[in-house]
Amino acid sequence: MSIRTGALYIRVSTQDQTELSPDAQKRLLLDYAKKNDIVIPDEFVFSESVSGRHAQKRPEFQRMIAVAKQPCHPIDVILVWKFSRFARNQEESIVYKSMLKKDNVEVISVSEPLVEGPFGTLIERIIEWMDEYYSIRLSGEVLRGMKEKALKKGYQTTPCLGYDAVGKGKPFVINESEYKIVSYIMDLYDNYNLDETAIARRCNDLGYRTKRGNLFEKRNIDRILSNPFYCGTVIWNGIEFEGSHETRLSRDRYEERMKLIASKKHKIKSRNASTCKHWLSGLLKCPVCGSTLCYTGNNKCPFFQCWKYARGIHKGSASISVKRAEEAVMEYFDQILSVQNFAYTYTGEMADNTRQIEHIQKELSRLSVKESRIREAYENGIDTLEEYKSNKDRLNISRLKLNADLIRLNKEDAGKTEDSKAVKKIQSFSDILRDTDVSCELKGSIIRKIVEQIVYEKESQQMNFTIIIS
Repeated sequence: MSIRTGALYIRVSTQDQTELSPDAQKRLLLDYAKKNDIVIPDEFVFSESVSGRHAQKRPEFQRMIAVAKQPCHPIDVILVWKFSRFARNQEESIVYKSMLKKDNVEVISVSEPLVEGPFGTLIERIIEWMDEYYSIRLSGEVLRGMKEKALKKGYQTTPCLGYDAVGKGKPFVINESEYKIVSYIMDLYDNYNLDETAIARRCNDLGYRTKRGNLFEKRNIDRILSNPFYCGTVIWNGIEFEGSHETRLSRDRYEERMKLIASKKHKIKSRNASTCKHWLSGLLKCPVCGSTLCYTGNNKCPFFQCWKYARGIHKGSASISVKRAEEAVMEYFDQILSVQNFAYTYTGEMADNTRQIEHIQKELSRLSVKESRIREAYENGIDTLEEYKSNKDRLNISRLKLNADLIRLNKEDAGKTEDSKAVKKIQSFSDILRDTDVSCELKGSIIRKIVEQIVYEKESQQMNFTIIIS
């Protein structure tokens, strides 16, 4: 018998408890090769621990096939412990064996010897079918076992960011370094009114990474914010139970966040402020076609222009300089504050105006003290300009929230409550929009709380505002 060059393919699956270990498979295959004059180079030993249902998910298997199909035909035979190690999908098994056969590469199972001829081929097909049937049955058994484990409140999902698994169905434990990232994300959304895209950017700037070590994206932030696991609920394949793992997020805070997320989903055509190049981006509309006026800031005089007009879709320019647009918004707010009579849509509910007024007034006084302190820290060189702006944005957001609560709680006549609330809200927003130290992102978030859209009539030089007060 002539000496042949062979390769070993060794595979184990964590689902199958009856198979031999990789070392045991390798020993049996090398013994067979030695007895049958087959030389096995070290570089032709391919081993991996994955399921055999799908060949495209087995990188070592694919590498072995690629080597065997090379024009120089370096491999004459591939040895496996059982045909089920080569494949547990009969269709794939036939395809890959046929490919190898064209290059005179034989696949041999050392524990399932076959006779030559049609009968041997028939037996091989029967073995392949039984392997596939076993694989399907095993998957079903594993799924039933996992379902039973879930019904008994066992932990088996992949841990989310901030938690680590301990095995044997025991509750996950908090990973302190990861949970700091989770807390940071939740605080930015719940307390500082940042959208998911802006939060992802901040996390990436700080060097934070996802559970898999990747950069954060909007979808990663969405999953963290809406994951009930952080407040105690475990969900697996439709089975839900209250877990016994440690939690640091209250149920009330989680439910309030979910209401906020749901309310934002109803805003059609709204844009996250963090994605806008200017705080008016997405709000200015063309009177001809209703499309958004796009911001162009690549020259000395930045302006807004209808994108459909820019592409020649319709006649009639709707361009307006950024400076004029900003001035028009401020003039409109000044007019509202002087006349205090304007059209708007009120989407909130009449609230009880009898509680906590004194407490809110004290908090507002404290904010003023804090604001003076952060300015002193900046002027004395303790904080950088970026730190000063960040702290000021945070205080402005807190002031907006407190002012909104104060308006809701103030005792006023039922017929005047909505108008008073609207005027005071616009007053507080107008002050922040005029502040040059406030970031574009925060201004964009603020104006979207009261302005739904602005239609600019270029011929008459007028802007028609759609105001919504909640």
